[in-house]
Amino acid sequence: MPDLEVSKPSKILIADDNEQNCELLEAYLAGEDYEIAMAFDGQETIDQVAAFQPDIILLDIMMPRMSGYEVCEQLKNAPETTNIPILMVTALNEMGDIEKAVNAGCDDFLTKPVNRLELTTRVKSLLRVRHLTNERDRLLAYLREVDQTESQRGVAE
Repeated sequence: MPDLEVSKPSKILIADDNEQNCELLEAYLAGEDYEIAMAFDGQETIDQVAAFQPDIILLDIMMPRMSGYEVCEQLKNAPETTNIPILMVTALNEMGDIEKAVNAGCDDFLTKPVNRLELTTRVKSLLRVRHLTNERDRLLAYLREVDQTESQRGVAE
Protein backbone atom coordinates (compact mmCIF):
# COMPACT_ATOMS: atom_id res chain seq x y z
CA MET A 1 0.00 0.00 0.00
CA PRO A 2 1.17 3.58 -0.57
CA ASP A 3 2.41 5.53 2.41
CA LEU A 4 -0.47 7.21 4.17
CA GLU A 5 0.44 10.78 4.94
CA VAL A 6 -0.06 12.08 8.43
CA SER A 7 -2.77 14.70 8.16
CA LYS A 8 -1.07 17.99 7.38
CA PRO A 9 -2.75 21.38 7.30
CA SER A 10 -4.12 22.28 3.88
CA LYS A 11 -2.17 25.05 2.18
CA ILE A 12 -4.09 28.07 0.92
CA LEU A 13 -2.61 30.80 -1.25
CA ILE A 14 -4.53 34.09 -1.10
CA ALA A 15 -3.72 36.35 -4.06
CA ASP A 16 -5.07 39.91 -4.03
CA ASP A 17 -3.33 43.24 -4.64
CA ASN A 18 -5.21 44.76 -1.69
CA GLU A 19 -3.53 43.73 1.56
CA GLN A 20 -6.72 44.36 3.59
CA ASN A 21 -8.64 41.91 1.37
CA CYS A 22 -5.96 39.28 1.97
CA GLU A 23 -6.11 39.86 5.71
CA LEU A 24 -9.92 39.66 5.73
CA LEU A 25 -9.92 36.33 3.87
CA GLU A 26 -7.22 35.05 6.22
CA ALA A 27 -9.33 36.12 9.22
CA TYR A 28 -12.39 34.38 7.77
CA LEU A 29 -10.37 31.17 7.45
CA ALA A 30 -8.82 31.46 10.93
CA GLY A 31 -9.70 28.69 13.32
CA GLU A 32 -9.39 26.05 10.61
CA ASP A 33 -6.27 23.95 10.21
CA TYR A 34 -4.83 25.88 7.25
CA GLU A 35 -1.37 27.09 6.38
CA ILE A 36 -1.82 30.39 4.54
CA ALA A 37 0.49 32.33 2.23
CA MET A 38 -0.21 35.55 0.35
CA ALA A 39 0.69 37.11 -2.97
CA PHE A 40 -0.04 40.68 -4.04
CA ASP A 41 0.23 40.59 -7.85
CA GLY A 42 -0.10 38.10 -10.67
CA GLN A 43 3.58 37.29 -11.14
CA GLU A 44 4.12 36.91 -7.40
CA THR A 45 1.17 34.48 -7.39
CA ILE A 46 2.86 32.30 -10.03
CA ASP A 47 6.12 32.40 -8.03
CA GLN A 48 4.33 31.58 -4.75
CA VAL A 49 2.56 28.60 -6.31
CA ALA A 50 5.93 27.10 -7.24
CA ALA A 51 7.46 27.80 -3.81
CA PHE A 52 4.47 27.16 -1.50
CA GLN A 53 2.66 24.40 -3.46
CA PRO A 54 -0.84 25.29 -2.26
CA ASP A 55 -3.79 22.92 -2.15
CA ILE A 56 -6.11 25.76 -3.24
CA ILE A 57 -5.75 29.32 -4.52
CA LEU A 58 -8.08 32.21 -3.69
CA LEU A 59 -7.44 34.51 -6.64
CA ASP A 60 -8.48 38.10 -7.30
CA ILE A 61 -9.02 39.04 -10.95
CA MET A 62 -7.87 42.66 -11.01
CA MET A 63 -4.16 42.56 -10.11
CA PRO A 64 -1.00 44.28 -11.39
CA ARG A 65 1.64 42.64 -13.61
CA MET A 66 -0.73 39.81 -14.60
CA SER A 67 -4.49 39.54 -14.21
CA GLY A 68 -6.18 36.74 -12.30
CA TYR A 69 -7.49 35.45 -15.63
CA GLU A 70 -3.91 35.17 -16.96
CA VAL A 71 -2.66 33.55 -13.75
CA CYS A 72 -5.51 31.04 -13.78
CA GLU A 73 -4.98 30.17 -17.42
CA GLN A 74 -1.22 29.72 -16.95
CA LEU A 75 -1.68 27.49 -13.89
CA LYS A 76 -4.42 25.38 -15.48
CA ASN A 77 -2.31 24.85 -18.61
CA ALA A 78 0.73 23.60 -16.67
CA PRO A 79 0.66 19.85 -15.88
CA GLU A 80 2.17 20.32 -12.41
CA THR A 81 -0.48 22.87 -11.32
CA THR A 82 -3.53 21.96 -13.38
CA ASN A 83 -5.25 20.14 -10.49
CA ILE A 84 -4.94 22.97 -7.95
CA PRO A 85 -8.46 24.32 -7.41
CA ILE A 86 -8.78 28.04 -8.07
CA LEU A 87 -11.54 30.04 -6.38
CA MET A 88 -11.87 33.46 -8.02
CA VAL A 89 -12.72 36.11 -5.43
CA THR A 90 -13.51 39.44 -7.06
CA ALA A 91 -15.62 42.59 -7.08
CA LEU A 92 -16.40 41.93 -10.74
CA ASN A 93 -19.79 40.26 -10.99
CA GLU A 94 -21.06 40.72 -14.52
CA MET A 95 -21.98 37.53 -16.38
CA GLY A 96 -19.15 38.21 -18.85
CA ASP A 97 -16.63 38.32 -15.99
CA ILE A 98 -17.85 35.00 -14.63
CA GLU A 99 -17.79 33.46 -18.10
CA LYS A 100 -14.24 34.74 -18.69
CA ALA A 101 -13.13 33.29 -15.32
CA VAL A 102 -14.68 29.90 -16.13
CA ASN A 103 -13.07 29.95 -19.59
CA ALA A 104 -9.71 30.68 -17.93
CA GLY A 105 -10.20 27.47 -15.89
CA CYS A 106 -11.33 28.62 -12.45
CA ASP A 107 -13.12 26.03 -10.35
CA ASP A 108 -15.47 28.37 -8.50
CA PHE A 109 -16.32 32.05 -8.23
CA LEU A 110 -17.16 34.34 -5.28
CA THR A 111 -18.06 38.02 -5.49
CA LYS A 112 -16.98 40.65 -2.98
CA PRO A 113 -18.01 41.48 -0.38
CA VAL A 114 -17.42 37.86 0.58
CA ASN A 115 -19.78 36.08 2.94
CA ARG A 116 -17.73 34.19 5.54
CA LEU A 117 -19.91 31.06 5.56
CA GLU A 118 -19.98 30.89 1.77
CA LEU A 119 -16.19 31.26 1.61
CA THR A 120 -15.44 28.62 4.23
CA THR A 121 -17.96 26.19 2.73
CA ARG A 122 -16.57 26.52 -0.79
CA VAL A 123 -12.97 26.26 0.40
CA LYS A 124 -13.76 23.07 2.34
CA SER A 125 -15.59 21.60 -0.65
CA LEU A 126 -12.79 22.37 -3.10
CA LEU A 127 -10.18 21.04 -0.66
CA ARG A 128 -12.15 17.81 -0.26
CA VAL A 129 -12.11 17.35 -4.04
CA ARG A 130 -8.38 18.17 -4.14
CA HIS A 131 -7.55 15.62 -1.43
CA LEU A 132 -9.71 12.92 -3.04
CA THR A 133 -7.99 13.54 -6.38
CA ASN A 134 -4.58 13.27 -4.71
CA GLU A 135 -5.59 10.02 -2.99
CA ARG A 136 -6.91 8.59 -6.28
CA ASP A 137 -3.65 9.50 -8.02
CA ARG A 138 -1.59 7.84 -5.26
CA LEU A 139 -3.70 4.68 -5.47
CA LEU A 140 -3.45 4.55 -9.26
CA ALA A 141 0.33 4.96 -9.06
CA TYR A 142 0.45 2.13 -6.49
CA LEU A 143 -1.67 -0.12 -8.71
CA ARG A 144 0.58 0.58 -11.70
CA GLU A 145 3.59 -0.29 -9.54
CA VAL A 146 1.98 -3.56 -8.38
CA ASP A 147 0.99 -4.40 -11.95
CA GLN A 148 4.53 -3.71 -13.18
CA THR A 149 6.02 -5.86 -10.40
CA GLU A 150 3.65 -8.71 -11.25
CA SER A 151 4.54 -8.42 -14.95
CA GLN A 152 8.25 -8.54 -14.14
CA ARG A 153 7.73 -11.63 -11.96
CA GLY A 154 5.86 -13.34 -14.79
CA VAL A 155 8.74 -12.68 -17.19
CA ALA A 156 11.35 -13.91 -14.67
CA GLU A 157 9.53 -17.19 -14.01
